Amino acid sequence: MARPDVAIPGPPDDATRPTIPPLRLVVSGMDCGSCAAKIENAVRRLDGIEDVAVSVPAGTVTIRHRAGVTRATLAATVTSLGFGVADPVADAASGTGEQPNAPASKGDDPAWWRGPRGRLTLACGGSLAAAYLAGQAYPAMAPYAFLAAMAVGLVPIAWRALVAARLGTPFSIEMLMTMAAVGAVFIGAVEEAASVVFLFLVGEVLEGVAASRARASIRGLTDLVPRTALVERDGRVEEVPAETLVVGSTVMVRPGDRIPADGTVSEGTGEVDEAPVTGESVPKRKSVDDPVFAGTINGGSVLRVRVTAAARDNTIARVVRLVEETQDAKAPTERFIDRFSRYYTPAVVAVAVLVATVPPLLLGGPWHDWIYKGLAILLIGCPCALVISTPAAIAAGLSAGARRGLLIKGGAVLETLGTVTMVAFDKTGTLTLGKPRVTDVVPFGRPEREVLSLAAALESGSNHPLARAILAKAAEVAAPIPPAAQAEALAGKGIFAVVGGVGIFLGSAQAAAERIAFTPEQASRVTALTDEGKTVSVLIAGTAVAGLVAMRDEPRPDAVDGIAALRSLGVEVVMLTGDNSRTAGAIAKTLGMTPRAQLLPEDKLGIVREMQAGGKVVAKVGDGINDAPALAAADVGIAMGGAADVALETADAAILHGRVADVSRMILLSRRTMANIRANVVVALDLKAVLLCTTVLGITGLWPAILADTGATVLVTANALRLLRTRI
Repeated sequence: MARPDVAIPGPPDDATRPTIPPLRLVVSGMDCGSCAAKIENAVRRLDGIEDVAVSVPAGTVTIRHRAGVTRATLAATVTSLGFGVADPVADAASGTGEQPNAPASKGDDPAWWRGPRGRLTLACGGSLAAAYLAGQAYPAMAPYAFLAAMAVGLVPIAWRALVAARLGTPFSIEMLMTMAAVGAVFIGAVEEAASVVFLFLVGEVLEGVAASRARASIRGLTDLVPRTALVERDGRVEEVPAETLVVGSTVMVRPGDRIPADGTVSEGTGEVDEAPVTGESVPKRKSVDDPVFAGTINGGSVLRVRVTAAARDNTIARVVRLVEETQDAKAPTERFIDRFSRYYTPAVVAVAVLVATVPPLLLGGPWHDWIYKGLAILLIGCPCALVISTPAAIAAGLSAGARRGLLIKGGAVLETLGTVTMVAFDKTGTLTLGKPRVTDVVPFGRPEREVLSLAAALESGSNHPLARAILAKAAEVAAPIPPAAQAEALAGKGIFAVVGGVGIFLGSAQAAAERIAFTPEQASRVTALTDEGKTVSVLIAGTAVAGLVAMRDEPRPDAVDGIAALRSLGVEVVMLTGDNSRTAGAIAKTLGMTPRAQLLPEDKLGIVREMQAGGKVVAKVGDGINDAPALAAADVGIAMGGAADVALETADAAILHGRVADVSRMILLSRRTMANIRANVVVALDLKAVLLCTTVLGITGLWPAILADTGATVLVTANALRLLRTRI
């Protein structure tokens, strides 16, 4: 559902023109939707521009262009509007290479007083204080002193306003500010005009600080990865930059160190704290072949980790990249607010003109008073708080989800999640762990541990999933594995071998029944286990049944609670699986949900469409290739952790850590985000409505108008940032 990057069609010879990679600029000082609109309008007016995507939360501008467009031209256009431009993607050697998919930046934003806007604000404030002191000492000089103080701040603002108007944005906040300040000078309110200019600059600084905090929330994830790693080479340990690690390298991770790359444990066993990445408070025990993530913390023993992903492809880098890219995909509410703001500002300017002229002309009101009120209304016309209300909350919601392993591909998906009324789950690998494990060992005439030992002896060396389950159970209970001789695999039936001089057979109940007759008790136990959706292997030692080993792909540990959490939110659930009806029914009964079994991919797709036709808003959760059609057709497709690449590509969202409860957390996050947006819009519009009325009635003037506008912008941004701390 994320907005696709579609280039604007070019001239007929575009088909033969080589593809030019998009150019990406990191822009500083871009703190609200109005800033983004000015940049987009200005860049689009340049020759050779095909498409422009501006992301306020990420602080980036991505431009698709034709040959002949240079970075210098684009940067000059952006900087002429009063913004700063960095170039994090230029190749260090040539200055021309680009990596459009790299995260925007890992560096921190400078302190507010070091930036150009901060310095201008301090200069204007100092000038205003000096003017006040000069006015106290020499009253006759006060108007000129305040005029000079106002000029310190207003000249740069007016210049930005003129440039923005020339480049396609005539009704910018800078233009409204300039008109109001100049108008106030003409009616003799010089001191108030200077104060309003200073308050406006303070507001810009506060907006910048709030926006920087929002950006830092997601970029801060990159700081979880250590900058150096201990690599083992030729028997020696060397410290190298973590970003230089290549796939296949072996790194040593000491107790207390952060793991420098995604990988698998090649040596050692210990507890790993995954809370920084997954939010899981309890450390997980890791042993050989277990996966580990970059940024997680090794517990009490040395681990050796084989790197499986380069620095730019590790879990954290992918999360940061995905969030920064998907913040551009606007939610329907955000698109509506953008359209509304295009008409809102010109309408308020028209109201200001009417307020300033109609009462004096038709009712004989005093020109001074009504012009003053009109100028105050101009300041109320700034749409910053309204425009930032939605993208600030969306960005905070996406970032909050990403920090908990919930990747949501854009604002449109985030908004839709809150409206979901039906969740359709795949079974294998989604509701279940995706691998069988031994659930029951039923001995007949000998100890349970001996049954496991004999079964493990036959399966030793096999890579079949059921064999691995038996071997894992034997290792869990420390059952010895005796040597097996004359091993023979019987196709479709089982395996036979000689252990301790006795012929041992392990196979399906049907194959075992061909070799030996079951007693009523044994037949009853086989039937009961099979009815529970379990796969039953029968162990025959010599001429007698030695025991039964039952296995099943068990539900994830949090599956029951996850389904209950969805129901508590008023969301219905259903299982869609290609597995047989008996197994699906047993798992569904455990979880308390309705199963639909023995489905092909096209059957799952048809059921999703059937539910949508019945008025349901459907989320489909799956992890395999057979889920891809249904994931694409659902209102929201969610790929579960470990999902196949095609499922991740098709899905609108992804749950990195394989928790069923994360589906309900996604929906809850969406609902909280939309509630936050509604609160922001109410604050932005209601505050302006109140100020409009009080201004017309003569209760408030210029400085309360600009203070309220600044306050509203800071309020809605701060309210949106609360989502970063939300607990879901």
